[in-house]
Amino acid sequence: MGDRYEERTSRFDGAIVWTLGVPEGAVHPVLPDGCMDLLWIGGRLLVAGPDTRAATPSAPAGGQCVGIRFAPGTAPALLGVPAHELRDRRVGLADLWPGERVRVLTEQLAEAPDPAAALENIALRRAAESTPPDPLMRYVADRLGAGRSVADTAHRAGLGTRQLHRRSLAAFGYGPKTLARVLRLQRALALARSGTPYAEAAVEAGCTDQAHLAREMRDLAGTTLTAHLGPVRRIMAGGDPDPPDRP
Repeated sequence: MGDRYEERTSRFDGAIVWTLGVPEGAVHPVLPDGCMDLLWIGGRLLVAGPDTRAATPSAPAGGQCVGIRFAPGTAPALLGVPAHELRDRRVGLADLWPGERVRVLTEQLAEAPDPAAALENIALRRAAESTPPDPLMRYVADRLGAGRSVADTAHRAGLGTRQLHRRSLAAFGYGPKTLARVLRLQRALALARSGTPYAEAAVEAGCTDQAHLAREMRDLAGTTLTAHLGPVRRIMAGGDPDPPDRP
């Protein structure tokens, strides 16, 4: 039996609320996507920073994980910490916020009939108290996500190369070139999941060819297209109905 994964659009702008039940013996990597997550796992509040490589989910086998996934560039203002300080890390929220506040939030979540909705409310309340995300960095993320070049994006944002790199580190956790690679990989995977042949998905997403996409998959995900998307292809062919692995 596959992972029990569900998601919905959040009331928090650009975010996704998701739940994941992990069966015994199921281990699936989470691929880089430029996002950061606030997580409720095993009675703890955690923050998942932006990944540069595939990460193993924190939920124990047989347990459940609840999260809210923030769009690139959104979470640092909410959390009060530059994204690059959390790159490739999973940290307790108590390491970022006052311990007493996190203790109260933890008790509220433990008693909540719907932890996903409660987690979303935490994010919404925090957003009301926080400085809004840098709108220029949201613009940068949108353009890179649409396949625009880093040079063109910097020009249209009115930023020099070094300035864009510095602000990208704070907003996304890494420079714009890395973010562009991560978002391009996600575009290609989305196309491939929808049934587009790998070679066409590669070019449409902005890779030179399928070999280029394969290299990016190895570098950023540590696996191959076939290994990662094989279960999805079987579903489309009418085979094993297990859902894909993405939280």
